[in-house]
Amino acid sequence: MSLDAPPAQGTRWFGTGHSTLTDPAAAGTQAAEAAIAGRTPSVVFVFCSVGYQSAELFGGIRERVGPETVIVGCTTSGQIASGEESRDGVAVTAWGGPGLEVRTHVSRDVTADLRGAGAAAAAGLGTLSSRHRALLLLCDGLTGTQHEIVRGAYSVAGAAVPLVGGCAGDHLTYVRTYQFHGNRDGVEILSDAVVGVALGSDAPLGVGIAHGWRKQGEAMIVTSSSEGRVYELDGRPAMDVFLERLGIDESVTLDEEAFRQAAFLHPLGLSRRSGEDIRVIHGADRTDRSLICLADVPQGALAWLMESDQDSLVDGAGEACAQALDALGGEPALGVLVFDCAARRITLGEDGVDRENVAIGKALGGVPFGGFYTNGEVARVRGALGMHHFTMVTLAIA
Repeated sequence: MSLDAPPAQGTRWFGTGHSTLTDPAAAGTQAAEAAIAGRTPSVVFVFCSVGYQSAELFGGIRERVGPETVIVGCTTSGQIASGEESRDGVAVTAWGGPGLEVRTHVSRDVTADLRGAGAAAAAGLGTLSSRHRALLLLCDGLTGTQHEIVRGAYSVAGAAVPLVGGCAGDHLTYVRTYQFHGNRDGVEILSDAVVGVALGSDAPLGVGIAHGWRKQGEAMIVTSSSEGRVYELDGRPAMDVFLERLGIDESVTLDEEAFRQAAFLHPLGLSRRSGEDIRVIHGADRTDRSLICLADVPQGALAWLMESDQDSLVDGAGEACAQALDALGGEPALGVLVFDCAARRITLGEDGVDRENVAIGKALGGVPFGGFYTNGEVARVRGALGMHHFTMVTLAIA
C-alpha cells in the first residue's frame, strides 16, 4: 500500500504535541491539537506506548488533517516531544507547508524476506522531484536481523540518499510491536511491517548520529557468530568471556531482568571507520553459551565491551543534534525528529533522561523536536551500513 502527499501550500512549519491521558481517544486528540494547531500537515507522525494502538487513538488525529495528509508511526518504549517525555502516552509530530514531498510505502509480513521488504519500502524515492531527499524507516522492533531491512533499502536508495528512522518498541517486553499507516479516511495498525517514508524537500535535510560510549579493556575477535547471535569471542564461549570480563557470576543469567540490567551497561562495540557501532546484548543462552543481540555481529569483527556514564550519554545526545544542524549547511532548522534507543533511556535513569532532554533543547536552540525511544535506530549518511543500537539518531528539517 502506498500513499502520496503532494507539496503543501502556505507557510512551512513543524509542530509537536504530547499527552499522557489514559484514554487513547482523548490522548490522541490532545497531542494532535498541540502539534497541528489548525494547520494542514503533509505528514503526521504518531508515536505511542503499547496499549494506545487502537482505532480510537486516531479518531481525533484524522479529524484534524487534510485529505492528502499521510499518517504514519509506531508503538514505542517511551515518547519524546520538545522537552516532555513519557513512558506511557502519545507524541504527535507534524510538518507542513510549501516545498515538502512525502511518499509512503508499506511492506507487510516482512520476516519472510527482510531485505526485499526494505527494498520495497524505499519505492517512494523514485517519485520524488525535490533536490533534497531522505528515506525514513519505521520497522517492527522484533524482526531480529533488522540490518537486512536497511541493506534492502540501501539497495534502492543508493549512496546519495541518507537513511534514518527507528524500530518500534513495546517497553522492552519483546512481545509485539505495532506500525501505523494511513490518512484521514483510516489508519492501519500493523505488525511485522516496515513503513517507508520517502521525504523530499527544497531545503536541506540533516542527519546526526552519536552514542557517547567508549572502549573498555582489550579488543576481542568475534570468532563465531550468526546474524545477531555471538557464539564465540576469542575462540571461547561468548557468554563466558562476557561474564569473566565483568566479574559477574553465572547465576545472573538465571534472572533475565538482572542479566539485562548488567548487559545494558556494557554493550558490544564493533570497529568501524567512523568509530564504534553499538550492539546491545539482550540475553544469554546457557545451553550454547551464546550472547543474543538484535542486529548483526559479523564473524571476524573486532569488538570491545563498551562503557559510559550519564555525562557522556547526555553529551552524545547533544552531539547527534549538532551534527544534524550542521548538515543543513547554515539553513535554520524548522524542527528535528529524534530516535533514541530504549536501552539508553534505562541506562540514563529518570534524572538522566531529564538531563538529556535539556541537552537536546540547548543544542537545538529552541527548535521543536519529537520522536520516540526505539528497539533499534536507522542512520546511514555514507557507506552501506546503517543499523544501530544504544545510539541517538536525529533528522533535522530546514
